[in-house]
Amino acid sequence: MTLDEIMIKLAELGSEQTKKTFVNHGAKEPLFGVKVGDLKKLVKYVKKDHELALALFNSGNHDAMYLAGLSINPKTISKETLQDWVKKANWYLLAEYTVAGVAAESQYALELAREWMRSEEEMIAVCGWSTYANYLSIAPDENLDITEIRQLLHQVEVSIHEEKNRVRYVMNLFVICVGAYVVSLHNEAMKVAEKIGKVHVDVGKTACKVPLAVDYIQKIDQKGKIGVKKKTCIC
Repeated sequence: MTLDEIMIKLAELGSEQTKKTFVNHGAKEPLFGVKVGDLKKLVKYVKKDHELALALFNSGNHDAMYLAGLSINPKTISKETLQDWVKKANWYLLAEYTVAGVAAESQYALELAREWMRSEEEMIAVCGWSTYANYLSIAPDENLDITEIRQLLHQVEVSIHEEKNRVRYVMNLFVICVGAYVVSLHNEAMKVAEKIGKVHVDVGKTACKVPLAVDYIQKIDQKGKIGVKKKTCIC
């Protein structure tokens, strides 16, 4: 399928109700309002066409951009493209999920995560923390820099409640991912989770809630899933 054909299909799949939901969460125009499940059905038409995936993201349409993230090969995407994508991720779903998921599975995961986490731009910082958190969920523990992760846990502990809105959300996610996926730091992550307690995030006109890190990690522990890695973090 061509870019025009994909865009026509996205328009057909969109609904005003889904669009309204996305807008309430912070989505920016243009968008058709296509459910993620329906986007996944289109991946087969894009997956082997790298240039089509790039064109979809560059369209600026939210649905097309999300589809691009589901379809692109993270092993072949360039660092320059990821740097371009993070600048165009204009709301948290694209920053926390689309760009972060692809970046986490790319060869530039840690390099870009470290750079983006330091950004003064909220969505870029969000993408950085989410990229690192996602990387923890798929990377073998022997590939992790335990000292660095411990330092980042401390950073979260002392600064999370003063950070920008969505940065607070992904910092909380980072603690959860350390506690859930990094066996040697599980206990330390639990202590940090206890200290930071409830994290307040403005989620707009939605019923979304910020997970309590302690409870979330404990539920994973009760299922015997601590340290069990995911095959992919792109979703």
